[in-house]
Amino acid sequence: MRLDDEAESQHVEDRRGGRGFGAGGKTIGIGTILVALAASYFFGIDPTVIMQGASVLQQSEAPQQQATQGPPATDPMSVFVRKVLGSTERTWSRLFETELNRRYEPPTLVLFTGATQTACGMGQSAMGPFYCPADQKVYIDLAFYDELRKRFGAAGDFAQAYVIAHEVGHHVQHLLGVADKVDSARRRMGEAQANQLSVRMELQADCLAGVWAAAAQRANQQLLEPGDIEEGLQAAAAIGDDRLQRQSQGYVVPEAFTHGTSEQRVRWLRRGLESADIGRCDAFAARQL
Repeated sequence: MRLDDEAESQHVEDRRGGRGFGAGGKTIGIGTILVALAASYFFGIDPTVIMQGASVLQQSEAPQQQATQGPPATDPMSVFVRKVLGSTERTWSRLFETELNRRYEPPTLVLFTGATQTACGMGQSAMGPFYCPADQKVYIDLAFYDELRKRFGAAGDFAQAYVIAHEVGHHVQHLLGVADKVDSARRRMGEAQANQLSVRMELQADCLAGVWAAAAQRANQQLLEPGDIEEGLQAAAAIGDDRLQRQSQGYVVPEAFTHGTSEQRVRWLRRGLESADIGRCDAFAARQL
């Protein structure tokens, strides 16, 4: 990706190394983390729900650190993140205005290390990047990018940008009221049906990530370089439910899918990339995913 001409976002909160709110006091044990991840991957339960329950028990004992103010970090990865987020802000602001006739309210992206408090409970790096609708913030421990490259074999700057764009896609869903409708519907469903709805939610976020990349490229013809699209598609394939389940337990349970198969995630990301059209991302109306 060519990001030299991209302006950095001002909506990044750096909590790494005591720069902002830390976890404070005690942290959630590894057992809680594993339970949350298992619930997320295999039962469709939002890991932040479990983390929130655990963190409530600790908050009375764990004093909160005060936010510290300082200049933004200038390490290459934080600059990269701010530029990618800035691109999403400009792109979605333009799309919201031209296609939806409304104003786009950008999310804040929080950089943290290890653990941090969120409005959805205690966030842990073991959860991977996530979006919290309660505070409209995207959370990421940049160590995830090492895992993405080493464990999942998904390297490259566009693969990293796709991760951010996917979480911003969840923010777009929140702004459009999609997330609230899905949450309400899932409460009235059995586990299998709720999981299917979650899959559609995630595939739509993949598509919206593709819409950002395509629309941003149209506005800045120098943004994407040869091989970037392949990097993004490889990253989407690497985190499909079928591949993750096969890696973790040796077999696949389709009824427990919550994010979609590798093939589905690639297909919906590609759909956004090829169309740059929000309307093409209606995964809830699609007969076949």
